Amino acid sequence: MAPRLQLEKAAWRWVDTVKPEEIRQEHIELAYRVNLSACKRGTCRRNCKGNPNCLVGIGEQSWLGEIDENAFHNIDDPNSERRDKNTFVGLTNLGATCYVNTFLQVWFHNLELRRSLYQCHNSRAQEHNIESDYDPQSICEHLQYLFALLQNSNRKYIDPSGLVKALGLDTGQQQDAQEFSKLFLSLLEDTLSTQKNPNLQNVIQRQFCGQFSYVTVCNQCGRSSALPSRFYELELNIQGHKNLTECVTEFLKEEKLDGENRYFCENCQTKQSATRRIRLHSIPPTLNLQLMRFVFDRQTGHKKKLNTFISFPEQLDMGPFLEGKEDQKCVYELSAVLIHRGISAYSGHYIAHVKDARTGDWYKFNDEEIEKMEGKKLQLGTEEEIAETVKSQARKPKCSKGYHCSRNAYMLVYKVQEEECSDASRTNVEVPAFLQRLVDQDNHKFEEWCCEMADMRKQSVDKGKAKHEEVKELYELLPARDGEPYEFIPLDWLKKWLEDSTATKEIENSLFLCSHGKLHPDKVGDSKRVSLQAAQLLYERYGGGPRLDGSSLCRECVSQRCRVLRLKNQLNEDYKEVSNLVKRTLSGEGYWVGKASLRSWRQLALEQLEEDENETKHSNDQTNGQGPHINNSKEFCPELSEGNEDEMKTFNEDIVCTHGGLSILETERKLVSSEVWTKLRAYFPKAPEFPQNQESCQQCLTLEQEEKDNEAVSKMMALDQKNQLLNLFHEKNRPTLTKWPQDTDVLYIVPLFFVDEWRKFIRRPTKSSPVSNVGNTLLLCPHGGFMFTYESLINGDAQHSALAQ
Repeated sequence: MAPRLQLEKAAWRWVDTVKPEEIRQEHIELAYRVNLSACKRGTCRRNCKGNPNCLVGIGEQSWLGEIDENAFHNIDDPNSERRDKNTFVGLTNLGATCYVNTFLQVWFHNLELRRSLYQCHNSRAQEHNIESDYDPQSICEHLQYLFALLQNSNRKYIDPSGLVKALGLDTGQQQDAQEFSKLFLSLLEDTLSTQKNPNLQNVIQRQFCGQFSYVTVCNQCGRSSALPSRFYELELNIQGHKNLTECVTEFLKEEKLDGENRYFCENCQTKQSATRRIRLHSIPPTLNLQLMRFVFDRQTGHKKKLNTFISFPEQLDMGPFLEGKEDQKCVYELSAVLIHRGISAYSGHYIAHVKDARTGDWYKFNDEEIEKMEGKKLQLGTEEEIAETVKSQARKPKCSKGYHCSRNAYMLVYKVQEEECSDASRTNVEVPAFLQRLVDQDNHKFEEWCCEMADMRKQSVDKGKAKHEEVKELYELLPARDGEPYEFIPLDWLKKWLEDSTATKEIENSLFLCSHGKLHPDKVGDSKRVSLQAAQLLYERYGGGPRLDGSSLCRECVSQRCRVLRLKNQLNEDYKEVSNLVKRTLSGEGYWVGKASLRSWRQLALEQLEEDENETKHSNDQTNGQGPHINNSKEFCPELSEGNEDEMKTFNEDIVCTHGGLSILETERKLVSSEVWTKLRAYFPKAPEFPQNQESCQQCLTLEQEEKDNEAVSKMMALDQKNQLLNLFHEKNRPTLTKWPQDTDVLYIVPLFFVDEWRKFIRRPTKSSPVSNVGNTLLLCPHGGFMFTYESLINGDAQHSALAQ
């Protein structure tokens, strides 16, 4: 189908041969494009807005094909939020809390810690009313409830915001993960120390606390001193090392104390060179090894991440590093690896790989997402590949069997190897009844939410299916057949009706009406012609109006547009003809035309035609006096000056006096023939008409005569006053206070303003009014006295006064 502009031109092509009074119904239907061929599906890439019969590409495609239930709603399947069978529960990332989530998952999988936390006294949870929401207060209460949910919740993931808020963490800023681990264990240790049960008071120490001592030996006397200390994790330097054994060895290696670092020996009672080393005495059941990836860079003054590959075993023998206590279990198994993805110490993402103590399976915990590793094996390859590009990209070294290699692991958790035991109670941790009651309450809420979402989905789908059938049925009825009744429906409404599967607003046609209350010709492109049957069904279901049928085609608008278009087409030819006719000698009766109007009549005619055309255009379009048609006029008649454009508003107004009669200024008008006036009158039907025998305005003639008489009187008055006050007029022989005129007893003071105005009148008596008042009030102060002193008059301070005799 032709573009919209071509369709609009084709709709009015008939105006070249048809006068406004000759318009018939067929011309009106052409203007409204009633008989244009309807487009077939597949022929239009998009809807033809210029064709009211094109009903293709308005949104019907989704309704005529196969039904897709998901298109009828935007509600996700609530079961996608449900926990999968035989898997763990994730934790929501609150913005930048992934590092918290990884530690919580690691601690949750520490069965001894979880079992101990469940045994902590919690009167608030035990006395909680099931009808209200549980609101834990202490860190221990939060952790109890969180672990219970992680264990028995029906949700795929839970929200840890209660605990995060209780810890006072900023959810939008990533904290130091290694520092958080230390602080949290210390805080939890302090909290558990208040428990009445002595077995719970030292849970953290039993699980995570080991002992070592700093042993210093004096080089002078050989005295050895030991400073015992506890540790909850070993902080291992990784710079310059390739495997975990090297890192532990460096941690325990001997250090020389000399120079400024010399040691004060109590035996020698002076500073002496010495050696110092760490002696490892005992290791806890859960051994946390912090790989110091985040170090301070002295050159930049900021932390940086070391992307060094470190190899570590699945089974770690700590026996060679222990001193004494040979009865200790020294063989540890890898139970968790905490990963930091990213090259910066200030950003990135934290995930955890944790081994299930009951089954031996490895899981990857990535906030809400949990993935089970295949074959009960730890798999870090994916994490290493996802890491951001490093400038000095090191090639990953080959790992021996039973070893893993990572440049992103920042914490390793090892658990002491236990003897195989068939006792299930060691790996089974039951949620106590008072916590299970809270979990059941949350599960009940979740199930209610799932049912609510499922019902909403079903309602949306049912409504969508009903709408599908309605649309499919109505769309088939939309096309209006030739010769049958029809109505116009707004295109935008039809699109919303087809695109929106929810309730549709009523049909609004008031914006499409012309000034005669019918369908505006310019709005045909924004509406569609539909069958009467389809329109009837749409109005019955959705309401609205006013309804626009075949009788709503506006003859008045079409006639007016026809006249304007014909005159616009004829304007250039008429301009040339009028220009030639004006040059001929006038014979017979004529008409008075303003010379300014005659010079700019083509410009005025074009503006008038465009104004008339805009009057037939819809109010939403550009209106009279606004928009591009003024610029178009300048292009059409570039020789027209802006001065004339500003002065001329209506043709022939330049020879109309203020009383509405013919102007008395004969030099500003010209007599033209009746033939010229007829042509001009066609463009300006409302222009004032003055036949040749039209007399000039009598009121203006009378006023002109009176003005001449007044001018003569003013000239005589000015001449008389000048002769009487010749010195004052010429500013000659003026008296001053310092040089008093002879034979003068009194001098008078008048305002300079009065003198200036008086001189103006003397010079141009016909242009200025006579001065009737001296106006000495200008020289008075607010109290009514003279505002200047004698001294100020002598010194010349009184600039607004003059002396007169």
